[in-house]
Amino acid sequence: MINNEGYSINIGGRLLSTQRPLVMGILNATPDSFYAPSRVQGTPDIAERAVRLKEEGADIIDIGACSTRPGSTPPTEEEECRRLLVALKAVRQALPDMPLSIDTYRAEVAKQATDLYGPMIINDISGMKDPKMADLAAKTGLPYVLTSQEATIKQMLITAAKDIAMLRAKGQKDIIFDPGIGFGKTNADDWHIMAEMEKLSVLQLPILIGVSRKSMLQTAIGATADDTLQATTALHAAALIKGAAILRVHDPKAARQTITVIKHLECST
Repeated sequence: MINNEGYSINIGGRLLSTQRPLVMGILNATPDSFYAPSRVQGTPDIAERAVRLKEEGADIIDIGACSTRPGSTPPTEEEECRRLLVALKAVRQALPDMPLSIDTYRAEVAKQATDLYGPMIINDISGMKDPKMADLAAKTGLPYVLTSQEATIKQMLITAAKDIAMLRAKGQKDIIFDPGIGFGKTNADDWHIMAEMEKLSVLQLPILIGVSRKSMLQTAIGATADDTLQATTALHAAALIKGAAILRVHDPKAARQTITVIKHLECST
């Protein structure tokens, strides 16, 4: 694994070290996210999903209330906020000490969520589409996931350098970089980026990888999302070897086992 030892993520005074790569479990409070088992609505189902993610090895639970699958119609800001606050209440009641992340690209949604439910990671898949998001993250001191929409590693690094400099100038401390697999890219682009992802180490940031059950895998093996766990695991192993610090996943148990195996491999060299 590349450059994971020196990173820690500060969530309201709680430090999460990436010396052992972290597992971010996906909880979608939506009716239309691409992988049906990750969708939950209603307090009991949300709480049950959250507890299961933790029991299976998630270090962080990433809660989304707005599907970003290709072709989806996003809910209104008001509806996204309503869904997210319901989910956060359920998760906080079930797991009061669990580190959380919110998957939103709307600054007002992030503000309401963090005002009510405390410090958490802001996972913005849009690459700061909402210009207020950078100010919110810097002002609150919350960790911020900067996601790239660029289709090549070269352009990704150029754009990321500018965005990171801007965030640092605003006082942002904790930045996590996500190359944005599946966002603004073809499947071929996604594979090229994964093949070269070790080059992202020059950013000197923890790298988050979100490939779990995505279309690049479905297309490669000719399967639906339901049948891509083994393919996901294989790509997770490659991502860890190339420097991933966080895996965003639907299946924490498999991800945790993969991290353990790669760690054993490293310790044996």
